[in-house]
Amino acid sequence: MVTASLELSPSRSCLAPMPKTSSFLDASSTICDRYGSETESRISEAVREGLGKTPKQLPPWLFYDEAGSLLFEQITALPEYYLTRIEREIFVNDAAEMIALAAGDGRLRVVELGAGSADKTRLLLAAATEFQGQVCYQPVDVSGTALDVARVRLEQELPEVTVEPHVTDYTRELRLEPCLDGEKRLALFIGSSIGNFLPEEALDLLSRLSDALEPGDGLLLGVDLAPSSDPTGGGKTEEALTAAYDDAQRVTAGFNKNMLARLNRELGAEFDLEAFQHRIRWNQDESRIEMHLESLREQRVRISSLDLEVAFAAGETIHTENSYKYRLGEVEKLLGTAGFVNPQRWRDENGWFAVYLATRA
Repeated sequence: MVTASLELSPSRSCLAPMPKTSSFLDASSTICDRYGSETESRISEAVREGLGKTPKQLPPWLFYDEAGSLLFEQITALPEYYLTRIEREIFVNDAAEMIALAAGDGRLRVVELGAGSADKTRLLLAAATEFQGQVCYQPVDVSGTALDVARVRLEQELPEVTVEPHVTDYTRELRLEPCLDGEKRLALFIGSSIGNFLPEEALDLLSRLSDALEPGDGLLLGVDLAPSSDPTGGGKTEEALTAAYDDAQRVTAGFNKNMLARLNRELGAEFDLEAFQHRIRWNQDESRIEMHLESLREQRVRISSLDLEVAFAAGETIHTENSYKYRLGEVEKLLGTAGFVNPQRWRDENGWFAVYLATRA
């Protein structure tokens, strides 16, 4: 795995809100320019490698350009996409308890991996401000646009929260500077984002996060649960699961195809979006939803910036994303192996989704 460092420095106290100026936009532009040149090279490398494999695949981080980030926000509001709705309900009911348990007798500094627009996070931050007053919040995401939206919204709704955005890729090397005296860090990895990683990648990511945290710091992890073997008891059915990734309004299909549109925009590729269709599969053996883009005909696609031509057979797919669904007991084992102890769990009444709080050993 390619590595780069992420440093969240506490050199400035987060106990007082920062002045609300336009300087973030200038700083964000500088960060995005620097990160953008790195991303262009990384995109080229990922596309050349992924489309040269059999079967073909592309990494899911390619979804999240500006258009893709906005499409994903639309997905989270769809009636079929139960994950966001249920996790939000858990936070509405239990955020205060989670924050109090994570803080103990200290103060919390909150860092979120893959923050996006931080919509659900507002519930946790509101609970944190109720608990301790002012809070430092450090959202991390590859999308500067999403972080910009998050900061503006949070500054308006929760002035007690100081927002320090970081535009970077948390899937690479993660290094966090120590907190201030009397602070603990609570790392948020919510929204079932852990499900997008292969099991060995998920363990590697959580292990590196554990290494970056201090003993006593906390991790709040949101996970989607596997369909029940007895859905008559209120558990999730396979039909409900697959509908969440193949909605009637075809927003998820647009989100999936936007990956090809991004390659057209950024690499001069010549994908005909009408020649591909969104496909999902429930892989029961691996306990994961798979998203694919299926070629509707035999075709060849040129990618000019790579001086590359890619052949597709009719029915051939590009595997774009996995979304693993965990069974009870698997998450506790994963957390323990990664270096976290004392996991506590909150679930919705039907057992479709779970949020875990664990402590860095």
